[in-house]
Amino acid sequence: MRKTGLLFDQRYLLHDTGDYHPEVSNRLMAAFKGIKDSGLLEDLTLFQAVPAEMRWIETVHDRAYIDRFNDAVFSGRNQFDTADCQICTETFDTAVLAVGGILRAIRWVMNGQIDNAFCPVRPPGHHAEVDQAMGFCYFNNVAVAARYLQQEFQIEKVGIIDFDVHHGNGTQHIFEKDSTVFYYSIHQHPSFAYPGTGREFEEGSGEGHGFTKNSPVLPGGGDEEYRKLILQDLVPAFDRFQPDFILASAGFDAHVDDDMADMNVTTEGFSWIMSRIIELADRHANGRIISVLEGGYSLKRLPELVGEHVGILLNGAQAG
Repeated sequence: MRKTGLLFDQRYLLHDTGDYHPEVSNRLMAAFKGIKDSGLLEDLTLFQAVPAEMRWIETVHDRAYIDRFNDAVFSGRNQFDTADCQICTETFDTAVLAVGGILRAIRWVMNGQIDNAFCPVRPPGHHAEVDQAMGFCYFNNVAVAARYLQQEFQIEKVGIIDFDVHHGNGTQHIFEKDSTVFYYSIHQHPSFAYPGTGREFEEGSGEGHGFTKNSPVLPGGGDEEYRKLILQDLVPAFDRFQPDFILASAGFDAHVDDDMADMNVTTEGFSWIMSRIIELADRHANGRIISVLEGGYSLKRLPELVGEHVGILLNGAQAG
């Protein structure tokens, strides 16, 4: 059994997106219920977030954008940049806290207090661009985490694995010219899947060419398609790259019972995906992996999905 950390902070519930928004505070309560019902709590190391220092957020986001975001919240507006990015008076501070919780998890892993961690934060982050909020996301949590690993702990190569059903456009764009961060995404494309990026030919540019890999899946795809692409695309790419630390953008919205897309991945399929990711972390990164919640909107299925996910972080890969 590994020393697995769980970021649990009720302040993430303060980000109020309104009555009809998919990204609601009940998602975190459902996630926590899944962990509790799985009987895992007593084996986890729970910790709370501390606000991120702004200098770390500035490694990814323009200062003008950060100020514009803060001003929008302070002025009492109810949305920022796009209609799907709903805000309230607590949104800016909660977004800073989301980044800060993940950075604290990194410190604990790097200091040997835990081996890995699951960070169910709000708001999510992988759609956030350098200077624009998108898709429920304001700060790109995983991107800031990657820069923090490199600059604070001199981690040379960071691998990011994004299995949210929507392509992480922000994360890809932030690192597309960088050969020290490998970004891999498996997601629905085409059809109406947001945000429309993440095609196979998008492989990075300049020094970063070849360090972006996308595995688009046609609508209706499920466990079989995901297994094939993970083994064909992700595993060989990371075996070549050999990351020193892995960050997972863990989105569960490709589940067959999630209404946010047209995919048919089962709970067992998600467990298989996470098991292969854990194997990559064990093989190349001394088991160092932090998983960060992105999407996943079925309140019925999220408890079991997160319970299985955390169980794999704690106990290691399932056979398959």
